[in-house]
Amino acid sequence: MEKYMQRKDVPEKYKWNLSSFYESEEDFDKEFNDASKLNKKIGKYKGQIKDSEKLFEFLEKDLELSVILENMYVYSYLKNDEMLGVSSSIERKNKVKLLMTEHSLNVSFFEPELLSLTQEEYNELFKNDKLLKYKPSLDEIYRYKKHILSEKEEQMISSLSSATNHFSDMSSLMINSLNEYGKVIIDGKEEIITTTNYRKLMKNKNREKRKEIREKLSKVLKQYSELSAMYLDSYVKLGNEENKLRNYSSSFEAKLFSLNMPNKAYETLVKNVEENAHLYQKYLKLFKEVHNLDDLYPYDLSLELEKTDKEYSVEEAKELCLNAIKPLGNEYYSKFKKIFDNNYIDFMGYKGKCSGGYSFSTSTNDSRILMSYNYDLESVSTIIHEGGHNVHHQFVKDNNFVLYRDEPSITSEVASLTNECLLSNYLMNNGKTKEERLAGIANMISIINSNLFSAVREAKVEQDFYKYSQEGNTLTASYMNNLNKESLKKYHGNLVKEDEYSSLGWITRSHYYMFFYLYAYAFSVTIATYVASEIINGNHGMLDKYLKFLSAGSDKYPYDIIKILGINLKEDEVYQKALKYYDTLLDCFDKIRKEE
Repeated sequence: MEKYMQRKDVPEKYKWNLSSFYESEEDFDKEFNDASKLNKKIGKYKGQIKDSEKLFEFLEKDLELSVILENMYVYSYLKNDEMLGVSSSIERKNKVKLLMTEHSLNVSFFEPELLSLTQEEYNELFKNDKLLKYKPSLDEIYRYKKHILSEKEEQMISSLSSATNHFSDMSSLMINSLNEYGKVIIDGKEEIITTTNYRKLMKNKNREKRKEIREKLSKVLKQYSELSAMYLDSYVKLGNEENKLRNYSSSFEAKLFSLNMPNKAYETLVKNVEENAHLYQKYLKLFKEVHNLDDLYPYDLSLELEKTDKEYSVEEAKELCLNAIKPLGNEYYSKFKKIFDNNYIDFMGYKGKCSGGYSFSTSTNDSRILMSYNYDLESVSTIIHEGGHNVHHQFVKDNNFVLYRDEPSITSEVASLTNECLLSNYLMNNGKTKEERLAGIANMISIINSNLFSAVREAKVEQDFYKYSQEGNTLTASYMNNLNKESLKKYHGNLVKEDEYSSLGWITRSHYYMFFYLYAYAFSVTIATYVASEIINGNHGMLDKYLKFLSAGSDKYPYDIIKILGINLKEDEVYQKALKYYDTLLDCFDKIRKEE
């Protein structure tokens, strides 16, 4: 297992190639200067939006500039993450961000002017055929007309929100930086407990150590639970008041409007998952048996159902991913292979490199993937997951006008999670050892646990406390603890012996400051498991639909893109099939582990 101390030690084949962005720093600087000049001219269209020809000119120039800014920003972001703290990279990134801010100010006149048009004036614009390619984008802006206030009122809301909405940052600072959670001795070595290493420490096989680690962190969190509740209460109240001013009946209605999603889809999702909580309890029973535990405690649940210690070279990982995605056909396979052939992945970790993993693209460039390869199955999973995002963007880029080459979060996660289902299926059937086969299935079970059961549970908690706040109540630690406790009981039943710390999970849930984001995960994993199981079972019609789904651009709403798959999120079928797939995984795992 090769480890690298510095970037210069990493072989070129394991570094990403960014030349499609800029061949050299000179090329970057030249484009930056060109963009700066174009940016100074873009504001001259103020007051001319009613003229369809002037509007077209503005949109063409603004799109040209936006594409350049996007490429410069992503390039500077990627270069910065190669080695954090390098002055030249920080300076490059900051000057691009400054230019983007200037651009935002220069075009700030546009949306208010467009929204000031009467419906008749707005419709009149499209008698100019040249504007039709921009119509979906303009329609998306114009449909907010009744929810946008006067220019002065908008400025007031923006100023007040900017001045007061730091609750997420304050909560994060308190939890991740200001508190000390103590130390623990593991294998004779002292470890400082932090929020970043907590999950890793909780995988320790020593049960007493897990209990000690959890208690030390939880005791500190409990001390600050009232303060955490105050932050969350203020954040929620601010959102509720702003959405009320914008003529929404609730904050959740504002979310539904932004996605153009029917509430019935959310209701059906929650209903099906809650009614099938017994399947998650089936997992808990299996988990308990696998780990030979008499009773289950919260500090046991961080253990993995199965783990393989097998090491995978980068080359083996590539081969494994390519074999796993073969059911998606030749076109998909060739696009995935392009990731490896064109050095789109920056594989290796070293001191100073940004941690984590992501796929970052632009409307004119395929994505680049950052990761820190650890030669384990989790690293293989990261490649196939982020590779799903990359290939999805290739399909979108190849089939859409440049303005509509974004992928909404719900659909983009379908693309990545479908690949993870395929990896799990491949390992289940082709793993070279029993341990590898089990680890492949366990990986997918874990993904469904967190992205479906946990996501729906916590998203429903979020919906409930928003409603409670809107009714004029205050979110207190006691209220949040009770809400969380009842929610856990619904999913855990009597299988987990809860303790005084069980209900504190809401304190560290950063997604509660991301405005109903958790439901997106649940929709995505539901659709992905349904699609993958259909394709695995030889449904060629589903494969054709899936490739069309991947090719759909952002001129369509997520709900309509999902319809391409023949899925109606308002009906039970897709959720039932996804839950059946989960049940099948549990049975397969149990069967294989009992094999001699």
